[in-house]
Amino acid sequence: MKRLILLRHAKSDWDDPVARDFDRPLNRRGEKAAVLMGQFARSKGMRFDFVVASPAVRVVETLDSFFTGYGETIDPHWDRRIYLASTATLFDVIRDLPDSAGSVLMSGHNPGLEELILELVPEDGGGPLREDVEVKFPTASIAVLDLPVDHWSEVRSGSAQLASFTRPRDLDPALGPGSR
Repeated sequence: MKRLILLRHAKSDWDDPVARDFDRPLNRRGEKAAVLMGQFARSKGMRFDFVVASPAVRVVETLDSFFTGYGETIDPHWDRRIYLASTATLFDVIRDLPDSAGSVLMSGHNPGLEELILELVPEDGGGPLREDVEVKFPTASIAVLDLPVDHWSEVRSGSAQLASFTRPRDLDPALGPGSR
């Protein structure tokens, strides 16, 4: 059994005049949400054998804040393929993960992460959590997927169970839509 924990980057700062989307930083709300989600992950006993992430600035800053809240830092493996990746590309990243890692944290972007969840979790077996993801996989949200495989290369569409899905607003309503 393998466990894949997906963390979407936190809220970025659209007011920051960066030349490239890749360089967009987090805003204050995003930093707060990422710290909170790190605290939540620690409180739930989430463990990570390996971290793979997009090297975009907003993901780097999300992980910095997340690990501040988590209370422990795990050095990520930066994989440029995750930046604005399609589901097919994310499957390639997953299939390339080291088999020594039983639990992997992947941090990246939408729509790729949301589409990946919907591709991995079967419609008829996802229940209300999958339905929530179908509505939206908001910034700084965490989805935990269990995969009944021994090797990451065996991951296929419709093979995962969505064990949990948590949004920052589930923990602090002030981090919900419309707040700053």
